[in-house]
This record gives sequence, C-alpha cells and structure tokens, in this order.
Amino acid sequence: MSEPLVRIASQAISLPDPNVDTDIIFPARFLLKIDRDGMADCLFHDRRFDADGVLQEAFPFNRPDRQTAQFLVAGPGFGCGSSREQAVWALTDWGIRVVIAPDFGDIFSGNAAKNGLLLIRMDAGRTAALAAKAERGAIFSVDVPARRFTVDNEEVCRLDLSDAMAEAFIEGWEEIDVILNREREHIASFEAGHRSRQPWLFANE
Repeated sequence: MSEPLVRIASQAISLPDPNVDTDIIFPARFLLKIDRDGMADCLFHDRRFDADGVLQEAFPFNRPDRQTAQFLVAGPGFGCGSSREQAVWALTDWGIRVVIAPDFGDIFSGNAAKNGLLLIRMDAGRTAALAAKAERGAIFSVDVPARRFTVDNEEVCRLDLSDAMAEAFIEGWEEIDVILNREREHIASFEAGHRSRQPWLFANE
C-alpha cells in the first residue's frame, strides 16, 4: 500500500534540467538498499550534497521553504535511463506525489503509476510557465476524484485518469493491491479448487 492520493495542495519544487535520469534521482551505489523506508535519504544525493557530504543550499530540494512540497515541476525526459523502481520510491518517500513535465522515461512512467506517483504531461511552454509559478510560491492542487489540477485556484487541466487508475490512487493501491482487490473472487475460487484437487497439501493446517 502507498499513501492514498485524494486531494493535496502545497507549494512546488522547480527542477527544469532536461533528461534528469534515474541515476541522478537515485544513484546506483544505493541500489543494495532494499528497505523502502528512508529512501528519501538517497534522493538526488549527489546534487543535494557535495563530495564531502555538505548540503548544497542552492539545490531546489534543499530550500527550507520547500520541505513540505508535494509537487515537482521537472524538465523534459525526467526519469529516463535505467529501470530502477527506487527512483519512484525515493520521490514518494521524500513527499513528492505529483510530477509535471513535458515527457517522462517510459519505464519510470510505468513504475510511477504502480507506486502512487501521479505524472502530468504538459507541453514545454506550459511547463515553463508552471515552473515560474512554482518559483514564486504558488499553491499547486490536485483533486483526483474531480480529476482537477489547479494552481492558485485556477484550473490548469483535467487529469487524464481512467476510473481504475483513479481508484488505485484514492485507495493507495500499488500493483499487488490492485490484483488482490480486483481479482478477489477469482483468487478465492482458485484457492478453493486447489484445496479440493490436492487436499494433502493442506493436511497439516
């Protein structure tokens, strides 16, 4: 389960650099970390800190006034590169729930949808305008049930979400949760049939 995404509102972080790949988001040397708690410590590690571990105050994620931001306005090609799912886990563990960009890496997009991270695609001009608003401290809002994305209470666009995808965000369902909840009857039927066909497997229960 991930944290449900129903209605959120916060300031946004602007990171307009193009082609921020998954190795930048989650450096490869942290791939041995398998516990999803604490993934935020690795997020953009080599940009948030210098080689001596000193916090780089100029990096957008280090701004004191953006520590509760849940929106990220990114540049084109965000999430390109390798398939590491940890890039999504690190973003959501930090608190980012929505990323707006002109386009995204294909595998990153798939991982995001399965892990409670909402991606909104905007053309480059509109993304740049939103980045400028983010810099000024505008409040970004998403209402998943209403399929609305607003900035300072002005609607920017409708969210292109199927009913199934919206349900997954609202319920906080990740990929396995979707299967367990939507296929519950089929799973129960299979388990009952399995017990009747091979009862000896369950003799010691």
